Amino acid sequence: MGDGPFPLAALGVRAGCQLSAEAAHPTSPVPHPSPATPVGATISLLLAALGFGSVVILTKLARDGGAPLATILAWRYALAAAVLVGLSGGVRAVLLPPRRALPILLLGGGGQASIAFLSLRALDYIPAAAIGFLFYTYPAWVALLAAVTGAERLTVARAAALALSLAGIALMVGAPGARAGAAALHPTGVALALASALIYAVFIPMVNRLQRGTSPAVASTYIVFGVALIALAVGLPTHEITVRLAPGVWGVIAALALFSTALAFIYFLRGLAVLGPVRTSIISTVEPFWTATAGMLVLGQPLRGSTLAGGAMIASAVLLLQWREGRAAVRPVTERETEAS
Repeated sequence: MGDGPFPLAALGVRAGCQLSAEAAHPTSPVPHPSPATPVGATISLLLAALGFGSVVILTKLARDGGAPLATILAWRYALAAAVLVGLSGGVRAVLLPPRRALPILLLGGGGQASIAFLSLRALDYIPAAAIGFLFYTYPAWVALLAAVTGAERLTVARAAALALSLAGIALMVGAPGARAGAAALHPTGVALALASALIYAVFIPMVNRLQRGTSPAVASTYIVFGVALIALAVGLPTHEITVRLAPGVWGVIAALALFSTALAFIYFLRGLAVLGPVRTSIISTVEPFWTATAGMLVLGQPLRGSTLAGGAMIASAVLLLQWREGRAAVRPVTERETEAS
């Protein structure tokens, strides 16, 4: 998600476009009508997945080019906010009363900044593929937290999905006490990636509450701008914010802002409006596999069999959750139609 690898996340700006009925019908004047066919919607979602799944890769390239992480986050999100304002119809179209704007800006931006920092800092310890798959455990954590708080019961399907996710993590991390040189991931990197997934699991219901009565595009604009402000506030005192970057690094940051944040969000909403949350979630499972493939091809990071197998188990857990939730959502509608007839 990205930092949403992530989905962000994704893994990016996905914090403002959760898989909900509210997000499926964006009301902001984004000048990109939803594709009329399932094929067009699928292409839009695949483009979004490529964008979100490229966050970790592009961030790694920018850091290798000498850019501090705070600089990457600040300029990425500042540029993305400007693009989203333009795509939403200008400043007037996104203006909210202060009592609505400040919670989204501070809480939403703060949460997304934490997710982005933790998941991208994990790059110092583990490969991009592992980050992508570990972050993708967040749907299982959402189900677990809902059961613990009593918001929703832990069904057999949700318990099975959680078990699949945990088994996938265990397979990727490696057996405790493995000998040096064995295919085990660095525990610090694993902890950072899983921490970002857990925060995202808490972040999703919080953002859904904050954005009620506001279109996902507008809410995401404030979240993205909030991340930029927080990155600047953290980076300026430590002298980690700079404009002295090589042209190639600026190009990478521009790609992060445009392709992996603003446009990825627009494509995501376009596909979601046509296909709905269940099919959208299924198509979006290509994201961590794209991250793994790009990490191997672009960064030269080896793709271990244990990472791929563990990632497949995590993706299967997501598919199981979405399939069961989809059936549960359809059943009451079918029953009402039967009664009406």
